[in-house]
Amino acid sequence: MKSFRQLRGIVAPMDRANVDTDMIIPKNFLKSIKRTGFGKNLFDELRYLDEGQPDQDCSNRPLNEEFPLNFPRYQDAQILLTRENFGCGSSREHAPWALDDYGFRCVLAPSYADIFYNNCFKNGLLPVVLTEQQVDQLFKELYANEGYQLAVDLQQQTVTTPTGESFSFEVDAFRKHCLLEGLDDIGITLEDEAAIKAYEARRKQQAPWLFGAVK
Repeated sequence: MKSFRQLRGIVAPMDRANVDTDMIIPKNFLKSIKRTGFGKNLFDELRYLDEGQPDQDCSNRPLNEEFPLNFPRYQDAQILLTRENFGCGSSREHAPWALDDYGFRCVLAPSYADIFYNNCFKNGLLPVVLTEQQVDQLFKELYANEGYQLAVDLQQQTVTTPTGESFSFEVDAFRKHCLLEGLDDIGITLEDEAAIKAYEARRKQQAPWLFGAVK
């Protein structure tokens, strides 16, 4: 898993509340568990004017020119600014996969659905909770300034605007450690690899019949 420490990036808006996981990545694209290749279908029903198909080449599909991610000013955005209850709906892990594959490393919102919030940390994506007033302010600054960027520092737990104003955010200490070090569930387990191997060696001596070839 990719680690997250500090990020300064362009911000893109998703100025609506209750964006569910089917809007983030529609169910008809959930054909793989490879974690990659979903970025082209992120917000598919909003980005394109036609109906998308799995494994389709999206380069020639008609774009919805009114959708912000299709605006030139938001190209290469790495931070998504959105409203409350982001990621509600079904628990699909493909939602953070699609955001990450598109290029987003951080989401800013007043609140998230619990399962989506947990899945973000497990996939190297930082979901930051700010107050509604702070999010309102950021939307105003974002719309008023093309190329608007924010600096996000996980170690210091701050989001800093171009004028130097800083907002602090809370994050669970264990989740913070895992994201800083790039540790998913497998990575956490492998931190104890030596102890696991030592246990297996002892167990093999204590109960060798358990390790015999299955006939």
